[in-house]
Amino acid sequence: MDLRAIGMGLAFAFMWSSAFTSARMIVADAPPMAALCLRFLLSGLIGVGIARALGQSWRLSPAQWRSTLIFGLCQNAIYLGFNFVAMQWVEASLAAIIASTMPLLVALFGWLFFGEKVRPLGIAGLIAGFAGAAIIMGARLSGGVSLPGIALCIAGAAALATATLSVRGATSGGNLLMIVGLQMFVGAALLGLASLFLETWTVHWTPRLVAAFAYTTLVPGLLATWVWFRLVGRIGAVRAATFHFLNPFFGVAVAAALLHEALGLTDILGVAIIALGILAVQLSKQSTAPTVQRANEA
Repeated sequence: MDLRAIGMGLAFAFMWSSAFTSARMIVADAPPMAALCLRFLLSGLIGVGIARALGQSWRLSPAQWRSTLIFGLCQNAIYLGFNFVAMQWVEASLAAIIASTMPLLVALFGWLFFGEKVRPLGIAGLIAGFAGAAIIMGARLSGGVSLPGIALCIAGAAALATATLSVRGATSGGNLLMIVGLQMFVGAALLGLASLFLETWTVHWTPRLVAAFAYTTLVPGLLATWVWFRLVGRIGAVRAATFHFLNPFFGVAVAAALLHEALGLTDILGVAIIALGILAVQLSKQSTAPTVQRANEA
């Protein structure tokens, strides 16, 4: 793994983790599904516009269309939609910690439902990762955290893990930015329909809302997705997924710095255990994965 790949991985982990803090800021002043719909619409227009300017085609392969539709539904509408709604009641740090278990869920679902082999190191990582999550949940539940909010976060992470297993490798074949942009349109359409029937469109316009919305649209929404696919193309999905072990640290650090969310010793211990569990799971996959050639050295 070269220095450029490491830089891309660190950048992706930070951008992905910071989205929970900016989302928490947004839902304090705007209806979550409507705000997310608008975010996806703008990100999609920007992504598709840049893709067309670069000469990328609307004509996707059947596998690419499948990837676009599944990720638009599971990642954008369900995973992010559930998280945005949940963060009306759940702190950004807790939402980030739950979402960071997604690599553990991918390994667990692959083992239980897809017949994938998991080495002893991976099994130990799964046990440690979920134990760390249980430590945090136990402490937060005793403090009166919202159970519906936690349920939405867990369901969203499970949906994203399922989509990840279902469409692995389907984004190969070019037109990457076009695929990213079209995924945004799928999410915007589904969330816009849900918001129309389920939400009251009342917005309290504040400078913080505008800044958080702009950041979420451009950085975690568009740039982080593009960086992730570039990283996967450079070093392969297995190695790229190793950077997810940083998400719990970045997620709680950004929330503490910008939202002043309190962190106890139990939270810190749980985050460290989850991160080590994710790292163990990903390292166990690397030991058995075939050598992946770089799809793009640029």
